[in-house]
Amino acid sequence: MSDVTVLTELSRSKCFGGHMVRYSHVSLVAQCTMKFHIFFPPKALANEKCAVVYFLSGLTCTDENFVQKSGFQRYAAQHSLIVVAPDTSPRGLGYPGETDSWDFGVGAGFYVDATQQPWSNGYRMFSYITSELPSIISANFGSTSADVSRSGIFGHSMGGHGALICALKSNGAYKSVSAFAPISNPVNCAWGKKAFTNYLGSDESTWKAYDATELLKGYAGPALPMLIDVGTSDKFLVEKQLLPDHLQAAHTLRKADANYHIELEMRYQDGYDHGYFFISTFVEDHLAHHARILNA
Repeated sequence: MSDVTVLTELSRSKCFGGHMVRYSHVSLVAQCTMKFHIFFPPKALANEKCAVVYFLSGLTCTDENFVQKSGFQRYAAQHSLIVVAPDTSPRGLGYPGETDSWDFGVGAGFYVDATQQPWSNGYRMFSYITSELPSIISANFGSTSADVSRSGIFGHSMGGHGALICALKSNGAYKSVSAFAPISNPVNCAWGKKAFTNYLGSDESTWKAYDATELLKGYAGPALPMLIDVGTSDKFLVEKQLLPDHLQAAHTLRKADANYHIELEMRYQDGYDHGYFFISTFVEDHLAHHARILNA
């Protein structure tokens, strides 16, 4: 019996010489059928090995938002990057309250492995993103087009938080990381407190394991180039949901540490807000960032 997860192709479209494909599969981790998009650049279609970059979306999003709105495909094709865009949570589990609010439950998995019932059964997005999904990509495409040894990760808002913690917790599995307007210190913002209380319980000491600012304070892993863009007109920056200054402060305190190997470029983009017009403006820079490292 094969160990390869069966993928069902849902759609395929040609784009900038590559193919934009949507798949579904049964997830043992999420305990439901999950969907993801994957962009194969022209070189991947010719069975040349290409680096893999994962994009994690934000609150309320599915696997469709980024691939339809950002325009990333042009730059992924230019840099010969395979880009994988998964969903933001399990769907259809039917837990009480999972569809009651836009910032918790369906569309808001927060990329943690829940420890509280009933969420611990299925709401394990950290394991899905860092373990199950990469294994699926490797098993299905690793022998032909995907060089999974060269992987990066990026994301937006909740997904920016997810990208940062996945990179910081995975001991070199991701060689590059970037984020648009990430929730940088969720233990200290309203979104994070709500999600972590429900997914992880009331013991706030356990929350730090899924907080980029807290993880950065103790990071002792390999070199990790990190690019972050935040719009100065982002209302969630003003409302202190994002707190990138907390991440920057933690980085500044660590810079003199000889065991600290993070290179952080934090850019505040004047007049930009939280949406996809912002992302589409700077996604070229982000894919160039990943390509510079992964294609070196």
